[in-house]
Amino acid sequence: MSAAPLLPVDDAIARIGSAISPLATEQVPVFDAGGRVLAEPLTARRTHPPFDGSAMDGYAVRHNDTTNIPAQLTVVGESAAGGSFDQTLSENEAVRIFTGAPLPAGADTIVIQEDTERDGDTVIINEAPKSGQHIRRAGIDFTEGDSFFTEGRILSASDVALAAAMNIPDVAVVRKPRVAFFATGDELVLPGEIPGPNQIVSSNSPGLAALITELGGIPVDLGIARDNEASIRECAERASQADILVTVGGASVGDHDLVQPVLTSLGLRVDFWRIAMRPGKPLMFGDFNGTPFVGLPGNPVSALVCGHLFLRAAIAARLGACAAHPALVPVTLATDLRENDKRQDYLRATIDVVDGGWIATPLNRQDSSMLSALSRSHCLLVRAPHAPAAKTGYTCPAVLLRAPDLSTD
Repeated sequence: MSAAPLLPVDDAIARIGSAISPLATEQVPVFDAGGRVLAEPLTARRTHPPFDGSAMDGYAVRHNDTTNIPAQLTVVGESAAGGSFDQTLSENEAVRIFTGAPLPAGADTIVIQEDTERDGDTVIINEAPKSGQHIRRAGIDFTEGDSFFTEGRILSASDVALAAAMNIPDVAVVRKPRVAFFATGDELVLPGEIPGPNQIVSSNSPGLAALITELGGIPVDLGIARDNEASIRECAERASQADILVTVGGASVGDHDLVQPVLTSLGLRVDFWRIAMRPGKPLMFGDFNGTPFVGLPGNPVSALVCGHLFLRAAIAARLGACAAHPALVPVTLATDLRENDKRQDYLRATIDVVDGGWIATPLNRQDSSMLSALSRSHCLLVRAPHAPAAKTGYTCPAVLLRAPDLSTD
């Protein structure tokens, strides 16, 4: 029997998204809402600004009193942020006013202090103002009852500030998923331990924990499962409270690749296995007794590249977030690329900023075990299956891993 055809990357991401439901909603203080996924629109509880106010430091005046320049007006009071001038401005009067302060009754224009001279209780207006200048009208930002955003938005710092300005103390967000994971292999030891002659330090688990946090989940490390059924079973059975279960390694077809048969005996139903991509072909996805399951390859680069694509999709689906696919940015190739084969390539590359453009250079070594190369990379160049050869100067889509250095010598 021939093996099933390799699944295209976009199809795999779509199947992950359709198979996973969002988690429940919770209320969090607005101070803790940054980076969380919105569960319902934000609705303003007040109007902002709540009053007509000054956009500049200067003097609040009646425009009709400033038609003949220079104009001399009597300063009758002051209006500062948090306070107000409680009387009505009369003819040829002015009120000293500061940015953010309420506009006094009767005033209709702000004259900036740079256009004035002060002499005791008299202010001299030297430049003719425009009627209504430098006034922020009540409600120009939003009014009570206005709604912003839809569910699935990842809240930025400015979104949180907006919610606070709306007088919203608590925000409805989707609960963060608990993402339980374990690495597999007799060859692995924890960071800080002394490896034996045939052992290596487990880099996948710490890297995966960092990625889970970056993607909005809560990492739950189940440790290292050895290459035997009992150890894999023990790790899997400790994942009962997880919202997503992830394994790293052991998902291929070698004699020591036991993850799929052991988890299948415990209730795993595999949706798909093996993706038409490089690196990361032996990616597995399914359902483990009601919990979404993602089986990542064991090679460190493959694990993280697949994490950026498929674990991102799983966590986004649990969060009901809009960002199931990583954002693609256009970059300019610094070198020629050969014609691609039937698998979608993710080439590690650095980016140099030249005259405002992003110039991408693929690394010479694309070995899926070389973490130093991945760490040096700013992006993954995406080469579609059977993509034609690309020349230097061509534009190529890329998954941005980190921003390039914008400093100049």
